[in-house]
Order: sequence, then structure tokens, then C-alpha cells
Amino acid sequence: MSKVQRISPCLWFDGQAEEAARYYTGIFPNSRITDISCFGEAGYEVHGRPAGSVMVAAFELDGQPFTALNGGPQFRFSEAVSLMVSCETQEEVDYYWERLSAGGEEQAQQCGWLKDRFGLSWQIVPTALLRLMSDPDRAKSGRAMEALLTMTKLDIAALERAAAG
Repeated sequence: MSKVQRISPCLWFDGQAEEAARYYTGIFPNSRITDISCFGEAGYEVHGRPAGSVMVAAFELDGQPFTALNGGPQFRFSEAVSLMVSCETQEEVDYYWERLSAGGEEQAQQCGWLKDRFGLSWQIVPTALLRLMSDPDRAKSGRAMEALLTMTKLDIAALERAAAG
């Protein structure tokens, strides 16, 4: 028997749980749908979903478990919670940015944030940024921060040039 992950995100959707799970697992390596559960007739007066429609899509993104729940229209995603994707290279930044932003909000957000087509916020962050921001030379880290604040999709080379002065 496999160990259950103690803490894992549950994402609330209004009918798009399976679609979102399939979309996300198609983007990230080492990802898969692990289970699809459907509504039964019990509880219809509470959930209002037809028997046989998807209730929960359980999935993994790069080994991290997630649950997508078709909970209804009562709640929407906000920027208060986002999923951060750490990227080693600019190619990875570009890959995740392009795929996750496809069909999302037209206007990307500042500092590597975007909203996907389901309204979920993501941060596409190069690991180089963490190194630059924690540089003991406060002038270098300050220049990196100034450059960061001008960007939507993050550019590793431009951040490194800014930090170097």
C-alpha cells in the first residue's frame, strides 16, 4: 500500500476538474491522473451534479499529488494562492510560461506570475532568481530586484546582467 501524502492541494473548479487535471498532466513531466471519482445519486440535493459526472480528479504533477474538485460556482481562484514552478534554465521558463499562459489572462502579471485558462495563478521562477536575491552584496541583489520588477516573464540573462551592474 502506498503512503498517503499528508498535505496536498485541493483545487476547486466549477465543472472543469477533469479537463484541468488532463491539461496540467500534459504539461509537466512525471505526471499522471491517479483517479477519477464521480457523483452518485446520494447528495444531489446538496451538490446538484448529475450522477456519473466527475466529482474529483486526483492527479500528480511531477510527483506532487493534487486533487481537482468540481465544487460548483461558489468559489473562484485568486492571486492569494499560486503554484510556483522552479526552473533551472530559460528554456524551462519559456516552456512553462507558454503552456500555462495559453488561453489564460491576456495581460500577464508582474514578476513571473500568470493566470492560466482556469484562473489559477502560477509563478514561473528561475532558480537563478533565488541565488541573485540572496546575494550577500546588497547592491547586486537590489539591482536584480529592480530588474525583476520590470518583468512579466522572467529573463535569467537580463536578471544576471542587472545584478552584475
